Amino acid sequence: MKLHEHQAKEIFAKYGIPVPEGKAAFTLEQAKEIAEELGEFPLVVKAQVHCGGRGKAGGVKIVKNMDELEEAVSSLLGKTLKTFQCPDGKPVTRVLIEKATNIDKEYYAAITLDRSKSKPVLMASAAGGMEIEEIVKENPDAIIIETIDPELGLMPFQARKMAFKLGLPVKEAAKIFLKMWEIYKDLDASLVEINPLVVTKEGKVVALDAKMDIDDNALFRHPDLAELEDEEQLPPQEREAKKYNLNYVKLNGNIGCMVNGAGLAMTTMDIVKLAGGEPANFLDVGGGANVEQIANAFRILMGDPDVKVVFINIFGGILRVDRLAKGIIEASKMVEIRVPIVARLEGTNAEEGRKLLLESGLNIIPVKDMWEGAQKAVELAKEAEQSCN
Repeated sequence: MKLHEHQAKEIFAKYGIPVPEGKAAFTLEQAKEIAEELGEFPLVVKAQVHCGGRGKAGGVKIVKNMDELEEAVSSLLGKTLKTFQCPDGKPVTRVLIEKATNIDKEYYAAITLDRSKSKPVLMASAAGGMEIEEIVKENPDAIIIETIDPELGLMPFQARKMAFKLGLPVKEAAKIFLKMWEIYKDLDASLVEINPLVVTKEGKVVALDAKMDIDDNALFRHPDLAELEDEEQLPPQEREAKKYNLNYVKLNGNIGCMVNGAGLAMTTMDIVKLAGGEPANFLDVGGGANVEQIANAFRILMGDPDVKVVFINIFGGILRVDRLAKGIIEASKMVEIRVPIVARLEGTNAEEGRKLLLESGLNIIPVKDMWEGAQKAVELAKEAEQSCN
């Protein structure tokens, strides 16, 4: 789950990480009231969206008076902000109004999980700000990494070493790095990022931006954080999936995937890519899927206009294949299935399940294995795209 910048900054402030003074506004009137409370210009108006690249897309504006503030807020609230990371755009339902900072130098810092090491890492760079992605692509060595022992946590000497390597004020920066680790650990975060972390002309170290992702699987421990989720930032299909406790993530392809088990779902997406196609989603219906869940899964897939074919890849262990087949047949009576279905079914009662589907009259193409299924799904998707063109 992603937090907005203003939410992450409120958490930063509670932990003692310096952030600019400011508040979120949901209306123009609130924005004007906040500006009056802050008491001085210039101020910064920042669109609150779960997407990087706001600055380049006009989502961050410096205003010098109340008229400019009104113009900036009006140009953002209620609009859709498109960035290079989110070409389809995200709705702007709130803006952050905060005091401008007298920047001298920008840096980058983040704590996240390095899956290759199975350990968290502190990453930082002396090249922070809007160009960090391009800088890292051109020069990966611009990022300095400290691996964190999960038992010991980020050690003070590591934080000081990082600050020294970056040329930051060691005491202030090391304190911020250690606080970032506390937040990461205490709140079950998957990412705590500051970009940019700035040194002001007055010599202070300040988190000018803040990004936090919380592990969804840990939200039961943090009901207060779960309440902060802005579902308006999610694609419609993901919002719908949350209602039915389905594990769904929207992707950019045209092959809808319905799979049981997260590992098999990841493998299915990989093999679709290997066959030359693009998965439209990650969708794990779980080991105990019933008719209603399968119908809801189809409803979500059919609600995505990009889906040209559905690839069902099921290994029936907990979920018997014949029961799944009956669920698909029943679901087809509840949801109009407008595209062909490629089905690879293995496991308990697989033969019975295949027979049920073949006799159902549905537009289902059975396959023997995953590779054949992926190839067939890619073939059908290409044919559908060509017929549309």
